[in-house]
Amino acid sequence: MLIAVAGLAGLGVVFAATGWLYLVGPHAHLPGPRIGDALPLDELSRHSAVSLLLFVAIWGAAALLLGLLARLVDAERLSAALILALLVGLWCYLATAVSILVVRQISAEDAFQSAGTVRAVYVPAVLAGLAGAWFARPRPARPRAPLVLAALVAAAGLVGVLDAIFPEHATTLLAAIEPGARPLARSLAGPFGLALISVAPGLARRRKRAWQLAAVLLAGATVLHVMHSDYGAIPTALLLLALLSRRGVFDAPGDPEARPRVLVRGALLAATVYAYGFAALWANRLEADRPFGLRFAFGETTRALLALSLHGSPHLAGGFDRWFGPSVLVLGVVGAGWILHLWLAPWRYRHRQEAAVRDVARSLVQDRGVDSLAPFALRADKSYFFGDSDRAFLAYRVVASVAIVSGDPIGADEELPGLLDRFIEYARRRDWRIAVLGASDRFLPLYRARGLRALYHGDEAVVDVEQFSLDGRAIRKVRQSVHRLRKAGFAPLVLRPCEIDDQQRAELEQIARTWRGSEPQRGFVMEMDALFRLEDEDAVFVIGLGPDGHPRGFVHFAACHAARTLSLSSMPRLRDVPNGFNEWLVCSAIEWSREHGFDRVSLNFAPFAALLAPGAELSLFQRLQRRVLLSLKGHFQLDNLLHFNRKFFPSWQQRFVVYERRRDLPRVGIAALAAEAYLPFAKRGRA
Repeated sequence: MLIAVAGLAGLGVVFAATGWLYLVGPHAHLPGPRIGDALPLDELSRHSAVSLLLFVAIWGAAALLLGLLARLVDAERLSAALILALLVGLWCYLATAVSILVVRQISAEDAFQSAGTVRAVYVPAVLAGLAGAWFARPRPARPRAPLVLAALVAAAGLVGVLDAIFPEHATTLLAAIEPGARPLARSLAGPFGLALISVAPGLARRRKRAWQLAAVLLAGATVLHVMHSDYGAIPTALLLLALLSRRGVFDAPGDPEARPRVLVRGALLAATVYAYGFAALWANRLEADRPFGLRFAFGETTRALLALSLHGSPHLAGGFDRWFGPSVLVLGVVGAGWILHLWLAPWRYRHRQEAAVRDVARSLVQDRGVDSLAPFALRADKSYFFGDSDRAFLAYRVVASVAIVSGDPIGADEELPGLLDRFIEYARRRDWRIAVLGASDRFLPLYRARGLRALYHGDEAVVDVEQFSLDGRAIRKVRQSVHRLRKAGFAPLVLRPCEIDDQQRAELEQIARTWRGSEPQRGFVMEMDALFRLEDEDAVFVIGLGPDGHPRGFVHFAACHAARTLSLSSMPRLRDVPNGFNEWLVCSAIEWSREHGFDRVSLNFAPFAALLAPGAELSLFQRLQRRVLLSLKGHFQLDNLLHFNRKFFPSWQQRFVVYERRRDLPRVGIAALAAEAYLPFAKRGRA
């Protein structure tokens, strides 16, 4: 019943708007341009044109009432926009066609064809559609709505580019109102189209600034299409209605600190363009028909910047006028793209790790860090995200707009679901993709419940201290290495960081630098970024002393107290140590752990161990994966790590990469390699 009453009221509003035009239009003498064929029944007396201001005011008021009626009946925004635009446009089209048929006494076919070219038919439809898009009720949009709208915006931009390449020369409404506007319309059609194509990726990522810019560009493109030609105006206007209807979907904010930088770039661009224009005009002042002055130079540069001098200027002569206008325009377009890129860029990650926050994180790692990777959250290149309280956090870093979380969240179990929900929302609002590296199978249900996916990455080798033994034939090679090192006079020395003096620290750091050579400091998820980042009881150094009593190498462990586990961070050594040196140090670490209350020792992470293990039953696709992985042996220590770990007969804990969508995997992979320092472009503190 309510819908029927609202429909009748809407028809009354449309009839009333038409009546008010005929009642007020012939007697109103407002300044400004006029719109033709607004009153086609008065054509014989040549009163069919009315003031554009009056026309927009009357139909704007009618559109406002129609939009409020749509809101009253709880209509959805996009549906209301399209229905109102269609019905009002259809009414104006039929009324205009019948009026032309009556007044001009032509055939019905000609009358209806003529009505289709009347601009007064389209303006009320656009106003009604805008009102429906703005005042109707919002509805939850489909997840793919931003992607679809982005594709349509890119298509509209392509239409604008083609319109600039293949111009039509029809005299249209706005060009007739202001003949000087037609060159501007033709020159800006291409830049507007390129700008629409540029903002489309931001729309697909739900960026609010991209939506704002796309709405302005579509409105401008619609006007330009009317000024330049007819075929592009309708699709761009409908697309503008769709964008306004779905404005709630585009909620990803831009970087707040980009605003001052945009203003600075804008001022710099304006100064550069006008300085270039003034300098060029002064240097070629003999080619102008006017004396050089600031007003003259400003006007000519502005005309060139607006593409009104592409085919020369009436005040410039010779070859100068042929290159001055295009050069200024190119400089302006390049500068505008430079500013546009900054404005549409996603939230810029800024690395911060305050001392007080780090102390809270360190306390949680000690008390709640039950995973063997928990201590590595204390690297200096990670930021911390806390939940509603200080009882849970996760460590992350943003690389190439991918928020890489290091291992599982740490903290009280009841806090972890809320923490993960908040971080997902936090990352999505900043237009960051999400990836968790080194995730354990314990947390997979938590991730999957939030729509995240898991991909097997490899296995972590964990040695049970109590069960480990050097007895037996299977482990004889490790036993032989231990005996050989002992006979050669090597001795282990186990120290906490606080027990290492300055000379020993210098020797250990020198060994690490020599071992690393020119390679960067690697690791993000399973290695500390500095030897002495962890202090006091949080780390253990198992140092291998040579026969001369000087360190020849060492194994650096991070202590995970909540899990009673030592986690291997690095094991640098000098190049001339005997074979089996690392095996001897690991056995010494296991023996020390048994005596000091640690239950497990976590060794190297072996990527894709299930695929590289000898004798594993693999499918055809898995065999292909294995072959590809082995071909990367020169760049990544894949099977070498697996063979080393297998010597100690550890248990294997699977690790996973958690991500959002399959199409994100290539970007996640590149960002992960960069975070682990296998790619050169990831710099600390920014993405």
